[in-house]
Amino acid sequence: MIRYIALLSALVAMAGCSIDGSHSDLRQKMAAVKHKPKGQIEPIPTFTPYSPYVYSAAAKRSPFSRPILESDQRIVGRRLDVAPDLNRQRELLEGYNFDALAMVGTLSRGGQLWALIDDGEGGIHRITIGNFVGKNHGRVVNATSAQLDVLEIVPDGTGGWIERPRALTLEEKDNR
Repeated sequence: MIRYIALLSALVAMAGCSIDGSHSDLRQKMAAVKHKPKGQIEPIPTFTPYSPYVYSAAAKRSPFSRPILESDQRIVGRRLDVAPDLNRQRELLEGYNFDALAMVGTLSRGGQLWALIDDGEGGIHRITIGNFVGKNHGRVVNATSAQLDVLEIVPDGTGGWIERPRALTLEEKDNR
């Protein structure tokens, strides 16, 4: 019985919607919308195609290295007799990047000056003139109580080698 009542009420509701079969109000609304002026859609903007950047400074000095002084650059140049000794046994500090090393003090023993170098990993090493530091075959050529002068031998990009002067200066820590 409940089914018949639900079916009958659904039929009555549908019949009530279609008593006025013309739907004149709906047709008028649709006609008014159709007669409105049409809007224009803006054209899609033009995009410039992506052009990849080619990094061409790979063989030049790293931007994160300390700059070479202009006075030191004059003595840097390619010489035919410049080449690292690849057969010698490498020293401990040659396993570190030069920029990671820091001079933290000096010692004098028997008239010879020794520099104390922090390797950046908690180790302190003692070196003097003639020792090698850094990954670019850097040899200590001069030592003072405030600075170590190092001469590195680096590839010049054309199959040869050039000498590049570098310096490690004494770093003082602020005890405030």
